Amino acid sequence: MPSLDKQAVSGDPGHGLGPTGNEPDPIKAVPLRRPGRWIAAGITLVLAGLFVYGAATNKAYGWDTYAKYLFDERITQGAVVTLELTVLAMALAITLGTLLAVMRLSPNPVLRATAWVYLWIFRGTPVYLQLVFWGLFPSLYRSISLGVPFGPQFVQLDVQNLQAAFTFAAIGLGLNEAAYMAEIVRAGINSVGDGQREASTALGMSWTQTMRRTVLPQAMRVIIPPTGNELIGMLKTTSLVAALPLSTDLWGRARDIYGVNFQPIPLLLVTATWYLAITSLLMVGQFYLERYYSRGASRQLTSKQLQELADAQNVVKAK
Repeated sequence: MPSLDKQAVSGDPGHGLGPTGNEPDPIKAVPLRRPGRWIAAGITLVLAGLFVYGAATNKAYGWDTYAKYLFDERITQGAVVTLELTVLAMALAITLGTLLAVMRLSPNPVLRATAWVYLWIFRGTPVYLQLVFWGLFPSLYRSISLGVPFGPQFVQLDVQNLQAAFTFAAIGLGLNEAAYMAEIVRAGINSVGDGQREASTALGMSWTQTMRRTVLPQAMRVIIPPTGNELIGMLKTTSLVAALPLSTDLWGRARDIYGVNFQPIPLLLVTATWYLAITSLLMVGQFYLERYYSRGASRQLTSKQLQELADAQNVVKAK
C-alpha cells in the first residue's frame, strides 16, 4: 500500500515554507488601488482652484477694503468684546447648568420640579426672543431691592440708570445656555456606573459628597466634548446680542462700518475670518482637553507605549 505522505524533493522546503524549511515565505502585500479617490481629489482641487481664482479676480469682493479693515482697531476691539461675552456667558452656563443637572437628579421632588420648569422655559423659547426681553428689562423693573418684605431695604439697584447692555447680554446668553449644559452634565452623570455611587455610600459619603467627589470627576470625560461644541456655538451666538441692542461686539462693529462705507461684502469676510480664527483656536484647546480627560478610558496604546512594549519584548528574547 503506497504511503500517503508526500516525499520531499531535494531543494524543495515544502509548501509555504521558506528556504530554511522553518519559517514561512514573507507575504508580499500589494496596496489596494483606489482610482476613484484620486479622481475625486483631482476634481475637488480643480473646483477649489477655479473658485479661488474667481474670487481673487472678482472686484465685487473688495479685497482692498478687506485688507484695510482686517486688523482695524474697531474690529479687534469687537473681537475682544465677543470673547469676553463668550467666556462670561459660558462660565455662568456651566456653573448654573451643573447645579440644574444635580437638581434634576436630586431625590428632592421640589428641586427636580424647579429644574424641570427652568429647562422647559429656556429651551422652549428662542434665544433671540430672550435677548430682546433682557433688552427691555429696564422697562419692566425700575429698581431691584433686596431686604425684608414690607420692611427695610438693605440693597437697592436703580435699573433705569444702569446702562449695562453688555451685562444683560452675558446674563441672557448664560441663562439660555445653562438649560442645554444641564442636559449635557446630566448625561455625563448618568454615564457613571451605579457601583461608583454604591461604593461611595458604603464609605459613608452623603449624596452631595458622592456627586462632588466621585461622580462628577468621572463624568468629565463625557461632558467635555459637547461642552467644547457649546463653547464654539456660544461664540457665534454672541452675534445675536444686537437684539438688546449691543453693537460693541465683532459683528456689531462690522455692521456699523459697512453702514457707513456701504461695502458689506468685504466687512462680512473680515468678520468671518475673525470668527474662523477664534473658532480654530478653541477647537485646538478642545482637542487637548478631551485627550487629557480621556486618559485611561481607551485600550488603544500610544506610540510611546508600543515602543516601550517592543523594547521589553526584545530584552526578554535576548535573555
